[in-house]
Amino acid sequence: MNIEKVDYNDGDTVLEAYLAYNESAEPCPVVLVAHDWSGRRQLACDAAERIAELGYVGFALDMYGKGVFGSDNDTDGNAALMNPLASDRAVLRQRITAALVAARALPQVDSSRVAAMGYCFGGMCVLELARSGADISGVISIHGIFAPGDVANEAITARVLCLHGHDDPMVPPEQVLDFEKEMTAAGADWQVHAYGGTLHAFTNPKANNPDFGIVYNPVAEKRAYQSVSNFLAEIF
Repeated sequence: MNIEKVDYNDGDTVLEAYLAYNESAEPCPVVLVAHDWSGRRQLACDAAERIAELGYVGFALDMYGKGVFGSDNDTDGNAALMNPLASDRAVLRQRITAALVAARALPQVDSSRVAAMGYCFGGMCVLELARSGADISGVISIHGIFAPGDVANEAITARVLCLHGHDDPMVPPEQVLDFEKEMTAAGADWQVHAYGGTLHAFTNPKANNPDFGIVYNPVAEKRAYQSVSNFLAEIF
């Protein structure tokens, strides 16, 4: 497996992606990986490598800026990084679209076959990419935030898969229902897989704060990644 760091830009902001891929005679599909609220750290990089193991190119994108990271237990610091983007979905869409443009331009990538997946805040990011009308094959939200912003949506052409913990306090059942209604009204090809007895951040082995609603769940994690594999095989 080849690992590279790739610089790209959103306007004047320099960003740094983590790229994972295997040597191939032909360009391969690419999957953008959007990180959680702590930045493009180990979870996102491991996910890019997992994508490469499936035979695709993994592009762990950067929403915050080169060298800008939060940490596991710094709730206030992570929120300070995330909130300016979460509260301005137009800026968020521009930032993740910059990653899409950069990934499509890579020589390893078949630019006609692109998907995006994201964790927690990253799930919000990839859903906004779909809502922006981006010409990509599909998006996967993994314990992501469903609530839309106040920016107008374009026609959703990407297929949508959401992998959700039913007991996630950050995405209560009424928000799930609102999202399903939104996707149905948009005419999207959508799926929501809800895992019972499962909280937020269930794929993160470091998540262990029941009072905050984040707990790792290895069974749900295994089921989720099987769904990721199946979905990518279907859309590519």
